[in-house]
Amino acid sequence: MDEWIARFIDYLAVERGLSANTLQSYQRDLCAFERYLQRTAQHGLIQAKRMEILGYLGHLKAMGRANTTVSRNLASLRSFYHYLLREEVLGTDPTLQIETPKVEKRLPKVLTVDEVERLLDAPDWKTPAGARDKAMLELLYATGIRVSELVSLRVDDVNLSAGFLRCIGKGAKERIIPIGEYAQQTLLHYLQFGRSKLCREPESGALFLNHHGQQMSRQGFWKILKKYADTASIHKHITPHTLRHSFATHLLERGADLRAVQEMLGHADISTTQIYTHVTRARMKEVYMQAHPRA
Repeated sequence: MDEWIARFIDYLAVERGLSANTLQSYQRDLCAFERYLQRTAQHGLIQAKRMEILGYLGHLKAMGRANTTVSRNLASLRSFYHYLLREEVLGTDPTLQIETPKVEKRLPKVLTVDEVERLLDAPDWKTPAGARDKAMLELLYATGIRVSELVSLRVDDVNLSAGFLRCIGKGAKERIIPIGEYAQQTLLHYLQFGRSKLCREPESGALFLNHHGQQMSRQGFWKILKKYADTASIHKHITPHTLRHSFATHLLERGADLRAVQEMLGHADISTTQIYTHVTRARMKEVYMQAHPRA
């Protein structure tokens, strides 16, 4: 790996506090461009010219990469060359005047309230694993946190008596999110009945544990979600983010303040949260077309 890529990744980790997944994404994009340059121009990233970057973006498109992928690669390159400018390694930015590919904004897929209820009722809460699964699903829908945030929760991040949890999100930013009554009850049941059966190391502080007594992984939760979606006869393509989307959409449909939803989701920019208003409008039109006698 290029020395400057390594320095840039260190900068993102230390100065900006980006997550491991984001760092890997930057590194993957930059290393792919580095290999392209070595193959086509026999030089490295420092010597890259604007036309070579344009050629690389065209190469990605020719390989059938989606505009979202091309756009993300360009964003990675922009950030990298801005860093090199700041470090005075370069005097000009080769990504200047390169247009970002237009990305069609797709409305997020959400579950209906009935589908959510069927999903949350699917686990058998009388078993330790079922108690854990129900608590995870209830908490995800109750708070809208990301799956990475869910599996990273510690026992002391949850204050059941006050009805809040503490969450560390992107950029190591902390936020406090309220927990509803259903999620509180299922969490209390899990802590009293399920977690003690799963825990093999008393000093472990992880809230959600797998059958080995270790912290639940994102992949492990994905499998759990798929299993209960099948049990609940939900035939939509469902991911952990679907519950986050459903959380935001259902709140806004019932009159929640957009700024409050932004705060709970941990969005830095309210424009990211506004996509859910489009979802509620689309749903409103769908209801109107089905119900109005002269629609």
